[in-house]
Amino acid sequence: MKAIVLTKTGGPDVLRVSEVSEPVPGPGEVRVRIHYAGINYAEILSRKGLYGWAPKRPYTLGMEASGVIEELGDGVDASRLGQEVMVGTKTGAYAEKIVIPANWAVPSPKSFSMEESAAFLVNYLTAWVALFKMAKAQPGEKVLITAAAGGVGTAAVQLASAFGCLVYGMAGSGEKTEYVKKIGAKDAFNYRYGDCFQKLLTSTGGVDVVLETIGGDIFKKSLNSLNPFGRIVVAGFASLDLKKWNPYTWYKTWRDLPRADIRIISQKSVAVMSCHVGYLIEEETEKMETIYGELEDFVLKHGIKPVIGKVFVFEEASQAHQFIESRKSMGKVLLKLAD
Repeated sequence: MKAIVLTKTGGPDVLRVSEVSEPVPGPGEVRVRIHYAGINYAEILSRKGLYGWAPKRPYTLGMEASGVIEELGDGVDASRLGQEVMVGTKTGAYAEKIVIPANWAVPSPKSFSMEESAAFLVNYLTAWVALFKMAKAQPGEKVLITAAAGGVGTAAVQLASAFGCLVYGMAGSGEKTEYVKKIGAKDAFNYRYGDCFQKLLTSTGGVDVVLETIGGDIFKKSLNSLNPFGRIVVAGFASLDLKKWNPYTWYKTWRDLPRADIRIISQKSVAVMSCHVGYLIEEETEKMETIYGELEDFVLKHGIKPVIGKVFVFEEASQAHQFIESRKSMGKVLLKLAD
């Protein structure tokens, strides 16, 4: 079968399709034939050798996908054969087939297409945990979403606006800010302009919750935009640009890491938090299953569908990574493996 096995780190050109042996499910496992794989920024960091949760190479990239269960291991309910599922995993989704524990294959919502199923699990669970389990966002509160046109960003805009929050977005172009408003934000600002946060403060007087995924100056200015009792949750670091061969980038990366001075945040009485859904799924499985149930109920009740930005065929994985790194993408970018 075909898979993208990461044997060395580097630029998008290291992503090459290989032939590998078909995996066989063991007890309690299922084999899923993948139709679409979702691309996450964590996989771009993994490709560069900058992601701490990645295993030792070689390994197959990919944290989420959609597909159909085609084979069962011993002990798995026979009714699951042929079921359409969403796959959540640490690695292995950039492949035609994957073997995972049966409880990592989540039945797809009946109203979702295969594309939408591949775009849902990681982004929407991250946004839900950050906004409602950690920041405890409430209806009527002002919520700022950075990188609001990306995968996690569009999910957060949809969820928070449906929850009754006043949502404001930061994005990197006029086209993106208009799209962010189209999917539910009250207003959106282009962070390519130096006065974007001043405009935000003029419009809002300050915000109550921030979901931050960029880092650097965006994190610092987002933190400064919080009202007293505000909460900022860090769920990514898209500005990371560490090059091991370039010592200058070592300092820049250290300087731009999101961090908070306890003396400053205590003066405003604000909270700085961070989340990583991958660790939670691995270590808090039962709790995350309950949280996922809450998310799915909310999404179905409000008719929310994932935003699909662009679909690449499997052999174009390198182009898909380039597209995301170009900052031109909106919503979720997918790889198509099967109809």
